[in-house]
Amino acid sequence: MKTRIISGLCMVPLLVLVYLGGYWLTAMCIFVGLVGIREFFNGFKAMDIHPSEPIAYVSMFVLYMINGFWPQYHEFILAWLAASIMASSIYIFKINERKLEDGMATMLGIIYVVFFSYHVVLVDQTQEYSILIWLVLLSAFCTDIFAYFTGFFLGRHKLCPNLSPKKTIEGAVGGTIGSVICCGLFGYFVVPMIWLHCVMIGFIGAILSQCGDLTASAYKRKMGIKDYGNLIPGHGGILDRFDSVLFTAPVVYYYIVIILL
Repeated sequence: MKTRIISGLCMVPLLVLVYLGGYWLTAMCIFVGLVGIREFFNGFKAMDIHPSEPIAYVSMFVLYMINGFWPQYHEFILAWLAASIMASSIYIFKINERKLEDGMATMLGIIYVVFFSYHVVLVDQTQEYSILIWLVLLSAFCTDIFAYFTGFFLGRHKLCPNLSPKKTIEGAVGGTIGSVICCGLFGYFVVPMIWLHCVMIGFIGAILSQCGDLTASAYKRKMGIKDYGNLIPGHGGILDRFDSVLFTAPVVYYYIVIILL
């Protein structure tokens, strides 16, 4: 527990980048994407599956170029997605050297790591609602913190023993309540006009945050690895720390554009 807490505190400076937003936040997302792709694909290599890192990196570069030069043309994102899937499919043309799984893993990495993390930037660019970028972190990290301590002290019933033996139903409930409280307090003091929406995001985000965590665990189980990396002591790699954010960022963004805008 001590190592996890210390490592968590070491990540506090990252909050400065979130506060600054703009290019600083974009740079952080690009860094997470670069490291995350490497970690994710290394996990596949442990299964003798070899996705293409160059295709994933080029895809990420193009995505952020589109955002930088043509942010208002959302159809360009659809074109980017189609091109990324095509490139991943073309990658397996050398059928004597590559397997179907190599192309599928490349597609998955682009969508799961690059595209999902890109939603952090999209939330920051929603103008009047860009302040809700904090709900991406609050719903993810508060869920994790409250779930951890609730499960540690009160956990009795296993949630998904085959995926994550230490997670409990009590911890999941505690994490959800913690997210609702933290997001609700944020809404009450920072954006009182949409306080109820913050509570709803906290609730939905908590559920998806835990799904994101369990999804990462499922991938690691199938890959036969314990952690994606060792970049962060006590937490593993970038993906081990940001796996829940990959799910909460799309939740917050699409809530904003569908419900609030």
